[in-house]
Amino acid sequence: MSIHTGNVTGRCGRIEAVPSRNGPGHFTPLVMIPSYNTGKKLFETVLAARCFWSTVWVVVDGSTDHSPETLASAFPFDPGLRVIVLSRNRGKGVAIRYGAEEASRLGFSHVLAMDADGQHPARLIPEFMDCARSHPDSLILGRPIFDVTAPPLRVHGRKISNWFANLETLWAGMGDSLFGFRVYPIGPLLEAFKKSPGMRGFDFDPEAAVRISWSGTPMINLEAPVTYFSQSEGGVSHFRYFRDNVLLTWMHIRLIFGFLLRFPMLLWRRTKSFSRSKMRSRPT
Repeated sequence: MSIHTGNVTGRCGRIEAVPSRNGPGHFTPLVMIPSYNTGKKLFETVLAARCFWSTVWVVVDGSTDHSPETLASAFPFDPGLRVIVLSRNRGKGVAIRYGAEEASRLGFSHVLAMDADGQHPARLIPEFMDCARSHPDSLILGRPIFDVTAPPLRVHGRKISNWFANLETLWAGMGDSLFGFRVYPIGPLLEAFKKSPGMRGFDFDPEAAVRISWSGTPMINLEAPVTYFSQSEGGVSHFRYFRDNVLLTWMHIRLIFGFLLRFPMLLWRRTKSFSRSKMRSRPT
């Protein structure tokens, strides 16, 4: 395992698995887990991810729960695990951006992002990666399947954000805007970061999906079960109802203006897509 400590710049330490650069179209993915004070759930998530994928990066976003030391002790000789430590907490989006920029520099092509709190199903990593391998130019989105552990407010409240995100993309096929278990092609993801003043905290997942769709990247939805853990089970949530909903509201206001500016292009693209689908459906 290699650990890199830094701010938001700088070179990293020992890298055990550096992908080869095979030119355009090569597929070299990794699993990326941003984490902020997720306690023992981070260890469980990393262990599960390493069971299903060979290259896993953890971006510790200014945590104070001794995450790097815990992982170094638990995985001392694991060449597939890399831990990046950011000096202060700046949000999930910042952690993902730092990790994606570093992954791009080293030649990786795709990032499967998953949360550190154990809610996302590590066993589906191979399925999502296989889909991304078959469709390397697409954004592979998880569509959450909730069980009885899901808080009703989270299940029903997300419908508002999903409706706006689908409006902003002119119903291009986004199954869920808030679910963070997804495979990003790194190029479009980094371009989305460059064009946004936000995408740092709770607004990262929906805005990233909308902006990547605006770039013309197709979206593919795969179902994924979600499990919420109670505090007694080690569950951790940094969601704050008022703060994060204000953040989402402001994000959608910005995106609506962006949608209006892009409306002619999006309408042309949707019309063209509909025409192609209609042609394919005609009997020969």
